[in-house]
Amino acid sequence: MERILVSSCLVGRPVRYDGAAKPVGGGLFERWRAEGRLVPFCPEVSGGLPVPRPPAEIVGGDGGAVLDGTARVVTEAGADVTAAFLRGARLALAAAERAGARIALLKEGSPSCGSGRVYDGTFSGASVPGTGVTTALLRREGIRVFGEDELDAVQELLSALEQAR
Repeated sequence: MERILVSSCLVGRPVRYDGAAKPVGGGLFERWRAEGRLVPFCPEVSGGLPVPRPPAEIVGGDGGAVLDGTARVVTEAGADVTAAFLRGARLALAAAERAGARIALLKEGSPSCGSGRVYDGTFSGASVPGTGVTTALLRREGIRVFGEDELDAVQELLSALEQAR
């Protein structure tokens, strides 16, 4: 059975920077939960950041640039939290590998988990195309990453992977 690494906030755990959760509901997600496919993980908390915590954004690029050392993750007050985001990304990869997960379902917009967009580093609420740090690392290692609004695409990939077995 294929496993899915999933942002903890999407399964209802209050781990977001503001202490909230962003649970996903619906038939597919609940079916995966009942089947035991979901492997909840929060890279930011695992990386050592508290809940709640100051919001953080990537400055100078996206998650790939953070991995390459050319961008950093900072709070609005200017504190550099890059090391915690890198540690969390490595731990997320390790969790996916332990579970045998080739798919991740992560929180869009997050500086860790964004799969198609991240905030632009100005703390103005504007987002730009890009990936979070964890997403960038998982993708570099061959794990397919989706945002929480792409459940149908996840199901298509699950079906294809299981048919290929």
